[in-house]
Amino acid sequence: MSRRCFLIVNPTSGTYSQQKVERIMTGLAGRGLAPELLPTQSAADPARFAARICAEESDPLIVVAGGDGTINGVLNGLTPGAATLGVVPLGTSNVLARELEIDSVDDALNRLARGEARPISVGEIVRGGERRRFLLMAGAGFDGAVVRDVRLSEKRTLGKGAYVLSALRTLWNWDGSLLSVTGGGKSVSCHGVIVCNASKYGGNFVLAPKADLFAPGFEVLCISGGRLAYLGLALGLLNGTAVFSSHVTSFSAASLEITGEKAVQLDGDYVCPTPLAVRTVPDLVRLVV
Repeated sequence: MSRRCFLIVNPTSGTYSQQKVERIMTGLAGRGLAPELLPTQSAADPARFAARICAEESDPLIVVAGGDGTINGVLNGLTPGAATLGVVPLGTSNVLARELEIDSVDDALNRLARGEARPISVGEIVRGGERRRFLLMAGAGFDGAVVRDVRLSEKRTLGKGAYVLSALRTLWNWDGSLLSVTGGGKSVSCHGVIVCNASKYGGNFVLAPKADLFAPGFEVLCISGGRLAYLGLALGLLNGTAVFSSHVTSFSAASLEITGEKAVQLDGDYVCPTPLAVRTVPDLVRLVV
């Protein structure tokens, strides 16, 4: 008997097409799954769909066909410990899929058919009584400003190139104010911080080699220095040496306090400014691996 699953699809994802969705639906059905298609129409829909599914179903399988932002939305609607999550990459960067080494839609479908899943830990920020989860990373400072100021028109035409343009604008309008980051027995003053729950960043670039989705806690990278320091960090990201930069202080922590006033991005989407607290949430959901 086919196992029911829920396919949440974001029509605005970077590599979305109706033909791909039809192929995914057919592929799931051909692999012994019975998908129910749930296309999103607003940014609030992924969390709303996930919350409803968790409330109505016992041990549901939720499959996200979209990018990291859509996955993040679903993450924020899940009841802890209630669901299994699968991913079919249709986004611009697909960092989670790269973290799991999913190299194609067919690879993702085959993994869903096998059904092997492991519990994952996620991050959660707390600001003014409001909470928001993240799966991959939280960035405050430069990369938060880059994500906040990406122009949708450029993203539609240039894909990842839109982030490069936004980065150049952010470098030009340099913000020299500082953040204070406290956690893991350390207190660091820096221009920016990236709290990594996964090792990869911005695509297939390894930024935090010690970060592990399947273990609670984060690898925290505090970045100091001006424009040249960030340009050097970008070059280090390309060749895998960013974490070893003299401008980066790296440490492990399960919780953090970040003070100051800078933009914050979670999993590639702007959410709010600092200050805020960050904590780890163990075993939120089982992830198809």
